[in-house]
Amino acid sequence: MLSSLLIVVSLAALPQDPASVGASVQAPVAAESGIPRITASRIWKEAKLRRPIQIVQRPDSNDLVYIAEQSGRIVELDRSKDAVTTTTWLDYSDPVNDQFNEQGLLSMAFHPKFATDRRVFLYYSADAPMREVLASMKVGEDGKPDPKTATIILEQPSFEWNHNGGTVAFGPDGMLYLSFGDGGSGNDPWGHGQDMNTWLAKVIRIDVDRVEAGQTYSVPTDNPFVGQAGIKPEIWASGLRNVWRMSFDRSTGDLWGGDVGQNKWEEIDLIRKGKNYGWRPREGRHATRGVKDASDDVSRFEEPVAEYDHSEGISVTGGFVYRGSKHPSMQGVYVYGDYQYGTVWGLRYDTTANALTNEPVRLFRKRFCIASFGELNDGTLLMCCTEGGADGPGSIYELAPASK
Repeated sequence: MLSSLLIVVSLAALPQDPASVGASVQAPVAAESGIPRITASRIWKEAKLRRPIQIVQRPDSNDLVYIAEQSGRIVELDRSKDAVTTTTWLDYSDPVNDQFNEQGLLSMAFHPKFATDRRVFLYYSADAPMREVLASMKVGEDGKPDPKTATIILEQPSFEWNHNGGTVAFGPDGMLYLSFGDGGSGNDPWGHGQDMNTWLAKVIRIDVDRVEAGQTYSVPTDNPFVGQAGIKPEIWASGLRNVWRMSFDRSTGDLWGGDVGQNKWEEIDLIRKGKNYGWRPREGRHATRGVKDASDDVSRFEEPVAEYDHSEGISVTGGFVYRGSKHPSMQGVYVYGDYQYGTVWGLRYDTTANALTNEPVRLFRKRFCIASFGELNDGTLLMCCTEGGADGPGSIYELAPASK
């Protein structure tokens, strides 16, 4: 099912070029690039995983790591023991609809104050009717979530099985951010990208802590479109085709996202308050081919930080800015990849000057599908993958500078 988690075409087979065969092929990295050569080492090989789609750590524990699988199962991994152990933490497969390739349990996040607010948040596909759901449930004294406490926070009807977006993340402001895809099919036939009266093709921002009686969330008063007629007040940013993985830079608070392209271009965006990123009129930095509202007017839209065309990959997976202390040479590098090609890049960006300080550099390429990147509490960056193709065994990798 993850074989086309992000796009309509089948991703079951990797491209047959030399870079995709074998353990890995390193791309040359110029010494003056300012970005170190980074490699991926497989860890926790004992863990038996099927279609893992996200890896997160509990805010209050440096030992417990959680891996979400697309079917609705969440695995708990305890790093404190001599032999790494994994147990099923939650099996939520009954309400989760994973019938098609881009459906299933798509994201999870712990409340940032989990030590005192014991909620975990899940974003998943449901059926009858087809829809995307954001829900929460409480973790009990036994350390496991109780499905009986599940609360539906919001639901978005689905038009097709694909383009469900899918990252739930808490910002440094304590607000919950959620990405929605454009509703599916091709060429955004309903025009959701530029329709401000729908959550589709948007990133929304809500408050799940300050909630009035009878409600499941509130709209922050500083959201950019509050009080404007015909615009959903939850919207934070618009014109995003299908953001697959977004994350906050823990140092600057900037929100980074990888927006999956259609015809030719994959893009990396800094997702900012009230900005319009151009879908459907634009794809990356280009007018979208084959749509009536294609636009060359760059002044109307926010341009991506970086892009790559479909000769380099066909389904971007957004990553993280490294902010750990273990690898100083990686400090400030935003690492991202391509789901299908197994390629990983790094770049540096000055968010004050709004300019790249280091152009994207290809770091490596492996024969795996990259579903997600992850960040541990100490800043360590991980990757959540399937080996050899979408239906291969699940795997976790740690990113670090290559030894000389």
